Amino acid sequence: MARKDLLKSVMASSSEQPKDSGRSGYAMRGASKSMKVSIDSLAENSKRLLEGETIVEIDPQLIDVSFVSDRLSDDDEAFNELKESIAAGRQDTPVLLRPHPDLDGRYMIVFGHRRVRVASALGRKVRAVVKPMDDVAHILAQGQENTARADLSFIEKALFAKSLLDMGQAKDVIQSALTIDGTLLSRMLSVAQNIPRHVIERIGPAKQIGRDRWEDFKKLASEPANQKVLEGALKLEGFHELDSDARFELLHSRLAEAGRTPKRGKTRMAPKKRTWTAGKGRIKGVIGRSGRAFSISLTAQDSTEFGDFLSGRLDQLYSEFLATKEEQSEQ
Repeated sequence: MARKDLLKSVMASSSEQPKDSGRSGYAMRGASKSMKVSIDSLAENSKRLLEGETIVEIDPQLIDVSFVSDRLSDDDEAFNELKESIAAGRQDTPVLLRPHPDLDGRYMIVFGHRRVRVASALGRKVRAVVKPMDDVAHILAQGQENTARADLSFIEKALFAKSLLDMGQAKDVIQSALTIDGTLLSRMLSVAQNIPRHVIERIGPAKQIGRDRWEDFKKLASEPANQKVLEGALKLEGFHELDSDARFELLHSRLAEAGRTPKRGKTRMAPKKRTWTAGKGRIKGVIGRSGRAFSISLTAQDSTEFGDFLSGRLDQLYSEFLATKEEQSEQ
């Protein structure tokens, strides 16, 4: 595949800065639907950083986290699964470290935070590859390895982008790190910059919530008249017990129901929506109504099975509806 290696700067010495010619082809070509850089090729780039390198074992107590965070919270389920796997065998994939830029004798994680945590919890040393690199090379490697694994949510990537921008990193570096174009970066930054940080942190990673929903939430949350509604919803009893996706849905629903949407000339009123959650988050629904249209969208663990159950009983439910309607008309 005739494509320039986005991580060429990582393989070079720490003093070599990435050149414009090393940018992602995607970052120069447009929307995500036409991306030329596949997730598989990004994964291969991460592997190349480790292939043929000497693997050493390092005490996790000598390792510090990356200078830029890319996660809102730890995934306890994924951590426990990885811990059980490594406890039963060994850490097959080494982590990538760099010598700490400020502290002699210490290291900084480029990628592999979860594996370092597991090693620390098990009282084991970490199998690692150590490469000298500068901050830009670090950012590219960390961002692209996470993109290859595709386990960061939209809002986590948006906050990662904002953190890098706040540190003074150039936008083309951020685009290459996340393999996105300028348009998507602007939309990510708009969301991360216009929704209060404490609100995003209270919601969490919201793995199932995509860009469009976050942009809609941003518009509602940015309306001054909605600030009191938002802060009140954050204080609702049981809010913190919901999973991250359900917390987003609850806040979005409260803001939408408040009816205070940004005024932009003559626009149609947004459809009324509300959320429904049951089984301690095992099933969640977004119920929308606009004119004669009525929709129910199900998500979470039991969504497919419950959806099949519900659709198989639509005739019965409609008959019950007609019977009830007839009884009410006779009263």
